[in-house]
Amino acid sequence: MIDPELDLTVERVIRAPRATVWKAWTDPAKFAQWWVPAPAVCRVDRLEVRPGGAMVTQLSEDGTQFVPHLDASFLVVEEIERLVFTNAIDSSWRPASPEPFLMTAEVMLAEHPEGTDYRIIVRHGTSAARARHEELGFADGWGTVTKQLAAVVEGMR
Repeated sequence: MIDPELDLTVERVIRAPRATVWKAWTDPAKFAQWWVPAPAVCRVDRLEVRPGGAMVTQLSEDGTQFVPHLDASFLVVEEIERLVFTNAIDSSWRPASPEPFLMTAEVMLAEHPEGTDYRIIVRHGTSAARARHEELGFADGWGTVTKQLAAVVEGMR
């Protein structure tokens, strides 16, 4: 269920099979191709797609110097259907206080006549955190990486 006071969403039909979209989310080499908005570059340090598994990425604006991007844990993994991860618990299972906000993201993949119905809900604990994420460019950032994901998987068919 979506709470418009706390949640932000991205929805798109991706013209590729769910299994292909799933692989782009679960294969570190594929994931690195689309996870951060270009021209920035992503390095995947850990992508352990299982409940309790780590999701650790770094970001580089110049392709050489990397800085921490995301240190999160997977909460739910339902093969080819759903992933849920949070930055409220880091990859070491320690409570985290990431800046600029805490979030839990749910990625859902469903069958669609043209490929995959792709939906993300990013949940925040407060309306202020939601507003901060939106003001920092949620639509552009998550929208861009979703377009990049589509480009990668639509080319994999």
